[in-house]
Amino acid sequence: MSVRVEREEPIALLVLDRPERLNALDTAGLQALLVAIRELAADESIRVVILTGAGDRAFAAGADISEMVSKSPAEALAFAELGQAVCRAIEEAPQPYIAAVNGYAMGGGCELALACDIRLASEQAVFAQPEVTLGIPPGWGGSQRLPRVVSPGIARELLYTGRRVGAEEALRIGLVNAVYPATDLLERARELARQIAANGPVAVRLTKQAVRFGLEHGLATGLAYERQLFAHAFTTEDQREGMTAFLQKRKPLFRGR
Repeated sequence: MSVRVEREEPIALLVLDRPERLNALDTAGLQALLVAIRELAADESIRVVILTGAGDRAFAAGADISEMVSKSPAEALAFAELGQAVCRAIEEAPQPYIAAVNGYAMGGGCELALACDIRLASEQAVFAQPEVTLGIPPGWGGSQRLPRVVSPGIARELLYTGRRVGAEEALRIGLVNAVYPATDLLERARELARQIAANGPVAVRLTKQAVRFGLEHGLATGLAYERQLFAHAFTTEDQREGMTAFLQKRKPLFRGR
């Protein structure tokens, strides 16, 4: 699988580009994706990233089974570590990630979407964690992130059965934020990205850090961390510009510092 990056500053479109295989994720593709995520993380001109799949059938149909079938336990561990590293890089990136799920998001594809901050779906989107139907558990974080996104009971049902979930059900259970016609999905994602990018980039970055930290460490520790980030914001030019612009009744000109 190849990966394509399209910069529309301050937004980047990160495209999983293997449509002839429904954007199935192999080792080379995961490595390329990890490099792209890290490069975007270092690019201060990019404030939001939209992750989507090439073509009109799939976001990502999951890991490439033809590559996985003959792996040894040691090779399987390395593959899981790589997939988890990609998902973790999305979570730890300074920019919010919007998954624009334009079709199948199966297995590893669903796990990539779960690692994103916000998920938008086309009406044709289909989600599943079907690993148990292949005789394996999830390996890239599905068993950990899905119960944090939907209710634990629903997550268990989907993980234990491998059942597919359509876009409307995904919206109902909180797996996605919104559902749009396929022809509107990317533009809707761009509209949301522009809305986020218009805010103070330092504040958005700190808020993403606070949310992630609290989910991983609990409420009390998260509240303490939030206080520190709140205080840190008062050392930034963006804080002074945002509040001054409010008092002067004008739009702020944020510079990300």
